[in-house]
Amino acid sequence: MELSRRSVLEGAGAFAASSIISRTARAQSTFSPVAGEWRTFETVISIQIAKPEGQVQAWIPLPAVDQDDWMRSGTSMWKADGADAVVVTNKTYGAKMLHVVWPDGTVAPVAEVSSRFSTRDRAVELAAAGDAKHLTKAERQFYMRGTELIPVDGIVKETADKITAGANTDLDKARAIYEWAIENTFRNPKTRGCGLGDITYMIKTGDLSGKCADINALYVGLARAAGLPARDVYGLRLGPSKFGYKSLGPLTGVVTKAQHCRAEVFLDGIGWVPVDPADVRKVVLEEPPGNLAIDNAKVVAARETLFGAWEGNWLAYNFAHDIVLPGSTGPKLPFLMYPQAETAAGRLDPLDPDSVKYSITAREISV
Repeated sequence: MELSRRSVLEGAGAFAASSIISRTARAQSTFSPVAGEWRTFETVISIQIAKPEGQVQAWIPLPAVDQDDWMRSGTSMWKADGADAVVVTNKTYGAKMLHVVWPDGTVAPVAEVSSRFSTRDRAVELAAAGDAKHLTKAERQFYMRGTELIPVDGIVKETADKITAGANTDLDKARAIYEWAIENTFRNPKTRGCGLGDITYMIKTGDLSGKCADINALYVGLARAAGLPARDVYGLRLGPSKFGYKSLGPLTGVVTKAQHCRAEVFLDGIGWVPVDPADVRKVVLEEPPGNLAIDNAKVVAARETLFGAWEGNWLAYNFAHDIVLPGSTGPKLPFLMYPQAETAAGRLDPLDPDSVKYSITAREISV
């Protein structure tokens, strides 16, 4: 599916006015998260540097999101024999990581981090706008600014204006961008990891494919360019979906490759609204038997639900972009969702098992 720049912009305005999915079809949804009991999980991250050289460092993400209605970051513990380990907090976004440093000559650098935290399903009442929920001026500016890979001017602003043409309210704008993203993007199984999130490249080339860090970054950038505060939320899937979606949660306790980012948009009077067009596209591609039609009942249900709700089988690490790893000689990270490592030879590829060996397990626990 290759889209030219012209087709992207021409298709945007037309789709902003209405969704092709009927309200009748949406009413058939069986995907209905609601805020209920809190669930407590434990994750264990084990990391080993396969080829240590000189001083070895690792940076392991820790839960750092506390939201009254859906996430409690809990506590973390770790062991890293022979190493110095300290929790570091990113000053801009509040993201937390364990920074581990092994001295020169360490033969087999190994660390293990366990975290306990609580999460629950989330659903926002979009029709219940009031006067209580507003961002400060500083908060609004912060969540509307551009990042290195998510600018809010130029072709991004031009595209956002086309998509939201005719939208009368912020809710209409937020919904129009969500529907446009579902209609115009697609999940590419060949994308490494969760993708990169270079939205200018995506729009300029017309290649709107990728995974969650691409598609949801595109949503965030377009929302910000349209005047809506928005943010990516980087995290990890924890367990199977209780609503029967095999594509929306790991089926075992091994979650090493289950990283997933979601998104939020802020609407005055409503607050932060969960959105996840990337997972709608994941359902299309991966929900058995695969390659579902856009009007398939499970796709329709996910499309309706994932604007305003999400399931709590997921850990939120942070909202951070453009992260400088403390003590590192390597480049900034566009986001922090994977364990990172570095030797005297330079930054290691976290997606290459021959350079960084790590495993992540997750289990629900009773408290």
